Amino acid sequence: MFNIKAFLLFVVITTITPGPNNILSMSNAARVGMRRAFPFNLGILAGLTLVFSLCALLSAALFAWLPALSLPMKCVGAAYMLYLAVKTYVSKAPESGAEGGAAQGMSFANGLTLQFLNMKIIVYGLTVMGSYVLPSFSAPLILAGFVAFFTLTCFAANLSWALFGSLFFRLFSRKQKLINTILALLLVYCAVSLFL
Repeated sequence: MFNIKAFLLFVVITTITPGPNNILSMSNAARVGMRRAFPFNLGILAGLTLVFSLCALLSAALFAWLPALSLPMKCVGAAYMLYLAVKTYVSKAPESGAEGGAAQGMSFANGLTLQFLNMKIIVYGLTVMGSYVLPSFSAPLILAGFVAFFTLTCFAANLSWALFGSLFFRLFSRKQKLINTILALLLVYCAVSLFL
């Protein structure tokens, strides 16, 4: 029987809590503003769609292989998160009033690639499909509806974090080193928590 309350609680907690997508979206929008950060968010949307689709199609097979693949996947994901933490920590505020030197946001490709190395999203997709969806539903159209739901809820949370970052752009630019340090430490926490 499908437990809608537990399912929705899991979805909300997983999508709104800090993870690589949300932290990088906030950091990126704080550095370059919401408009220039949007291609990165669109890359995240495309990546989420692909990753959740793969989780829906392959979760049964992956559960059988997961014990053997778990450690290498965690190591790759943690290494990428640590790389992103360093990149966030050393990033500089955009120069105000410098037309030619406008800050560049992270790209669509960065957002797309992140999803395939983002263990939080991969584990979330496998867990929610295996624990909640597949035991109760198997029709392809229903599974596609769940993929769309997961993608849109994650994307909405991601845009909320980006909006928060862009609204506090001036505060962040004045306190950038402190903010970058906090965001980098949160990414390090995400990487370390894979092994806890």
